[in-house]
Amino acid sequence: MRLVSFQTEDGPAAGVQLGEELVPVSALDAPARTVKGLLEALDADGLRALAERAERAEQASERIALAEATLHAPVTDPQKIVCLGLNYRDHAEETGQPIPTAPMWFAKFANSLLGSGGEILLPAAHPEHVDYEAELALVIGRPAKNVSAESALSYIAGAMPFNDVSARDLQMQNPLWTSGKAIDTFAPCGPALVTLDEIDDLGALGLRTRVNGEVLQEGTTANLIFGPAEVLAWLSRTITLLPGDIIATGTPAGVGAAQGRFLRDGDTVEVEVDGLGAVVNAVRGES
Repeated sequence: MRLVSFQTEDGPAAGVQLGEELVPVSALDAPARTVKGLLEALDADGLRALAERAERAEQASERIALAEATLHAPVTDPQKIVCLGLNYRDHAEETGQPIPTAPMWFAKFANSLLGSGGEILLPAAHPEHVDYEAELALVIGRPAKNVSAESALSYIAGAMPFNDVSARDLQMQNPLWTSGKAIDTFAPCGPALVTLDEIDDLGALGLRTRVNGEVLQEGTTANLIFGPAEVLAWLSRTITLLPGDIIATGTPAGVGAAQGRFLRDGDTVEVEVDGLGAVVNAVRGES
């Protein structure tokens, strides 16, 4: 199942993606109108039943062409966006930093969220060193506190591509990194939340960044230092993770800072994860 959030007259609403169309959950007798609300209300079986109802929705009025929809981030209102830093050995090495001995995390906020098709804005005061980072993001499906690594994956609703856009000059001014990370439009993700039953192995997914069609970054989640289950279990020791929370798991080598290639006005950047699609965004200078 692929869940999207799209713009309606009443604000963002959830839909089920079926190929190149989406079915609004408002046409499916769903218990909530947003993706986060659905994750709070439905378990995996409930989500599967919702997907089955969507597939039976045959009336034209119940389907919208995906190309005609304005997409938001799949979860528009998470309580938490937790991002992992230096979680690929090759990325830590290219930055000249030591390999972490425990997960290193920082936060982004809802102001950074952006859907596929939206514009990444280069901040007027700091436009010169804005970088891309291809990441796999996990979305929590049920409350998780003090969970074991062995059971951790059962708390994940699904996953999606995530671009951890970063203003490197601001990031490096502060060892906490947040000032260069939690900027407006700096967390593009989607286009859809793909439920876990459609993903063979979170630990064996290729991911890449293209800028203007050129592959600039490529890796695989097989090279994560701390894998999805370990990260979720580690976080849940001290943080109660809730439905809709987003965990971005880190980026492999090939970021722009290592190549002297930063995002510029007019660029198009794509972050793709195998089997999950690509979040595609134009880059525009902020006026």
